[in-house]
Amino acid sequence: MLQLIKLEIKKSNLGWYIRGAFIANIIMTVIMCFVMFMAQQEGDLPISTYQDVYLFIGAMVRSTFIVFASVLIAKVVIEEYKSKTILILFSYPVSRKKIIASKLMLIALLTFITMMLSNVIVAALLSIINTYFPIVPFEMTGNQLIGEVTNIVLFAIASAGMSLIPLYFGMRNHSVPATIGSSLIIVAIACSYNPAFSLITFIPLQLGLAGVGAAIAYLAIRNIEKEDAI
Repeated sequence: MLQLIKLEIKKSNLGWYIRGAFIANIIMTVIMCFVMFMAQQEGDLPISTYQDVYLFIGAMVRSTFIVFASVLIAKVVIEEYKSKTILILFSYPVSRKKIIASKLMLIALLTFITMMLSNVIVAALLSIINTYFPIVPFEMTGNQLIGEVTNIVLFAIASAGMSLIPLYFGMRNHSVPATIGSSLIIVAIACSYNPAFSLITFIPLQLGLAGVGAAIAYLAIRNIEKEDAI
């Protein structure tokens, strides 16, 4: 399985994903700085603690990379079905289940890793910027970030699971727009941010959606031998 994942990485040419993730981290940092700066200028600060900062960062990161995951699904699964190049892979003396499983594992792992790194990078950049240009009216330290790591890990795992939900919509008609469009709906449901009450911190919803994503991946792998891929 590990060898199949390595081959998929080489075949998929993921340079665009790495570049996109880097650019997204910069944009999210800029957005965070802008929000904090404007809130202070207008005297209306909806983010009053460092936990709120990390929550807002987490909302942006999860929203961004759930959509990124749908693009990955479209590129490494849906487009291969649509162009029928998947038939070439299925002609190899390798189980279809292993081929599809390796693709989905790659998507879930990339999503998890980039979410973890992006949370840390954006928070660290904001802390550094705040040291020289105070835009956060309270302390933000490295120790606080370390204290948030458990939450970051748990939510990254849940988000990696729910990022597979678009597979269901994409596979229905082998549609790339349906794959990406469904991810936007998931983001709207699971990643809404509000200082008073946020669905992004509602654990039952997050775990439920992660379970749905895992079930969709399982069914896709289990039923692959019955499909014609045409």
